[in-house]
Amino acid sequence: MAVATENGVEFEEIRYTKNPPDEATLRALIAKLEDPVENLVRKDSQFKKLELNEDDYVGNVDAVVEVLLRYPRLLQRPVIVTADKAIIGRPLDGVKAKDRLAEIFS
Repeated sequence: MAVATENGVEFEEIRYTKNPPDEATLRALIAKLEDPVENLVRKDSQFKKLELNEDDYVGNVDAVVEVLLRYPRLLQRPVIVTADKAIIGRPLDGVKAKDRLAEIFS
């Protein structure tokens, strides 16, 4: 969000944890996604607790949509979406990620 603000870009923040996306929204987001689709799924403690397998989501749009509909908290955040592209904003610690965010907002 800071990169957007620094570049003078107005944006709408959507809190997906409060308002999880439906199937159509997820598929539209994935269609714009520049990152590998499997990166949209958080591989955190909940993922491990659910005993999910990372390999099941590699390049598998249907599996990603299914798991995110079932477990919306696994949606990686933030996802930055413009009219024609979307990127996952994490991890933000690398220069590459900051450059990509600056590019999408320019």
